[in-house]
Amino acid sequence: MRIVVLVGVPGSGKSTYLERLGAPALSSDRIRGLLADDETDQTIHDRVFQTVRYLLRQRLEIGRPVTYIDATNLTIEDRRPYLEMGRAHGCDVEAVFFDVPLEACRERNARRRRVVPEEALAKMAAKLTPPSVEEGFARVTVISD
Repeated sequence: MRIVVLVGVPGSGKSTYLERLGAPALSSDRIRGLLADDETDQTIHDRVFQTVRYLLRQRLEIGRPVTYIDATNLTIEDRRPYLEMGRAHGCDVEAVFFDVPLEACRERNARRRRVVPEEALAKMAAKLTPPSVEEGFARVTVISD
């Protein structure tokens, strides 16, 4: 079994990558939509990620071979629960890092159906810590623009 954690700011290409792979994912935006009828509702952040982790646990317990986590996962703290769950279930945890220039993300963001405000995008980019094998990932794949 594998957990694949996508890492990147909004507009870096995470969801597009999954669409091209044809891979289903646990998406924080979709869960926001399911819980609050609004994919942009940031007031339920903790509930959203509790739900992501709950669903991941269920997938691991029933033996699903791979689970993708589609969220920004910008910091080591954001990613730690997935590494811990992987260890607890004896499976590899990989990261796919979208190393895309902020300007390209801004341009893509402007063309999206759901636009992330510029100030929020800039704060997220400043917070980004690239994932590493030293952090605990079995492997890190870098996708650049």
